[in-house]
Amino acid sequence: MADTTTIRISRDTHARVTRLAAERHETIDETVSRAIRALRQDAMGADLAADLTDDEVAWLDADAG
Repeated sequence: MADTTTIRISRDTHARVTRLAAERHETIDETVSRAIRALRQDAMGADLAADLTDDEVAWLDADAG
């Protein structure tokens, strides 16, 4: 972790992240990075699970020839 910065979080959140990192035998940076990745994956999953729009259905049903 060569380049760092500071973010402001509540003491409660800091304690929770610190505790979680310790339980996982990770640094706080690794734990926060994993949490961000998980949130992005959840968002992608929600997008993929959503019903197709009419335009998407038409595109998928279009003749490829």
